[in-house]
Amino acid sequence: MKHSHRLDPDLPYRPCVGLLLLNREGRVFIGRRKREAGPEHVDGSHAWQMPQGGIDPGEDPYAAALRELHEETNVRSVRLLAEAPDWLSYDLPDPVSRRAWRGRYRGQTQKWFALRFTGDEGEIDIHRPAGGRHKAEFDAWRWERIERLPDLIIPFKRVVYERVVTLFAPHAVPAEEKGPRDLLPRP
Repeated sequence: MKHSHRLDPDLPYRPCVGLLLLNREGRVFIGRRKREAGPEHVDGSHAWQMPQGGIDPGEDPYAAALRELHEETNVRSVRLLAEAPDWLSYDLPDPVSRRAWRGRYRGQTQKWFALRFTGDEGEIDIHRPAGGRHKAEFDAWRWERIERLPDLIIPFKRVVYERVVTLFAPHAVPAEEKGPRDLLPRP
């Protein structure tokens, strides 16, 4: 008799951060995950994603976001544009949940941040991130239009990406188009 594994609804979500990094033209950084880059990489046709990663115990989410960005892209030159007001969660598919994080989590809950990249592209180094002190997770990268992101991500993360696009789309404009008026709260 075959026993099917069902995702345990009592398992917690793994706390994580996600980063929407915008260049001066309003395009978003995406990286192509290496095959061996982690338990969630299960679909070669949806290998592109934004930087993300776990929050260490006691770590502030924004500090985790800056750390993860550096560990995955080598980038430190950023300016905070926005923080998602809520945590966004997704469940892992059953087969992935058995392998990912030794089955301890049902999925991830993420705090998302929109950042403006203020450095030179030479700072980006996905092959030797964090000065070579962190294992490379991406094997390629590019700048992409924000509206394309949900089509590129693995399907079980799509709902989160759709929400991130909705939340941060107002920031995905060329940097020089944003003036002081955009910094004030809207009436």
